[in-house]
Amino acid sequence: MADLYLASHSPRRRELLKQIGVKFEPLMLRLTAPRGADVDEAQYPGEPAAAYVERIAREKALFGARVLAARSLPQKPVLTADTVVIVDGDVLGKPANAAEAASFLRRLAGRTHEVRTAVALALGGAAQPRLLLATSVSQVTFAPLSDAQIARYCESGEPYDKAGGYAIQGLAAVFVAHLAGSYSGVMGLPLYETAQLLRQAGVPVL
Repeated sequence: MADLYLASHSPRRRELLKQIGVKFEPLMLRLTAPRGADVDEAQYPGEPAAAYVERIAREKALFGARVLAARSLPQKPVLTADTVVIVDGDVLGKPANAAEAASFLRRLAGRTHEVRTAVALALGGAAQPRLLLATSVSQVTFAPLSDAQIARYCESGEPYDKAGGYAIQGLAAVFVAHLAGSYSGVMGLPLYETAQLLRQAGVPVL
């Protein structure tokens, strides 16, 4: 029997939860049209990246709790996460096309950027939900990249559903000269912080 719901479309987050033996059920939130996304992930004008990533994780978790009530599903904790790549104070989201992916990689090449992943856990149902939140902050340094390397990586198809336009667990591992922080956090679900939240909620974790 599942201990919680994971409100995420990310296969990486599912793999990471399975890695630590957590039993979960997926809870799918709408991302696109025709009725639009369940949670608007647009960054507010002037909103700092650190506040933005935590706000989106909270909103997803609270919306997930409301979905349980609306669908008359069993009440269990709802786990969500959101990841941002930050360089020069700017949030690099998921690139829409090859040109944007290449632009992101050129900005990251040969320098250090920040990856923040906020994890939220909603407890207690939709009426009076309690929210637990933790954030992982990592510093990732890329080696210098040639235009040819960037072009080949974009041709692989890997950048297009990844924050910042790269997957540290994929081909882009060869770009990473140094990592200070959480490898799983850069992937999209920091396991140390996630385990701490789950223990607080009474969910069994090693």
